[in-house]
Formats: sequence, C-alpha cells, structure tokens
Amino acid sequence: MTDWHQVKIKVIKQSGHCEAGHKVGDEFILANNSPAGLCVWALYTLFPFATALQAGGNFPWEKEVGVSTVVCPDPENPVVFEIRKITSDA
Repeated sequence: MTDWHQVKIKVIKQSGHCEAGHKVGDEFILANNSPAGLCVWALYTLFPFATALQAGGNFPWEKEVGVSTVVCPDPENPVVFEIRKITSDA
C-alpha cells in the first residue's frame, strides 16, 4: 500500500484582487479535510495535483521532485500556489 502524504499549499504569487483574500505567504495543509480559508475554486484546481503528490507521484515538468506549481482559475487576478509534499524527513 502506498503511503499517503500531507501537502503544504503556499501562495507564492498574486496579481490583482483575489476575491478570497489570498496573499503571498498564505499557507494551508491538505490532509484528510479541506483546509479552512482556502478558496473552493482554487481547491478544485489544486486537487488533482495535490492528490498525485499525496499518493507519491511527481510531475516531469517540475524542477523539483515532490512539488507542483498551479494557478487558480481567475485569469484577471491569478493566484499562484506551490504544492509541496510533506515528508517525514522535512
């Protein structure tokens, strides 16, 4: 059975006005529940990438293993999130 990892979601860039109020430096932990305060639209976009990292997957286009960078769906006010697998050695 595959180990299930928590992931840390961090806002690394934000342009315009985020309706959810996200700002650079905001952090959320995704484990077994939806993180309080995380925009639901962003969560819908982040979820497939976060789930892959939680299950031990990686993305070949990313420079770092265990990390994914994803942008929220608002093209006028994009929020860029870094999703990072939390490992026991971190």
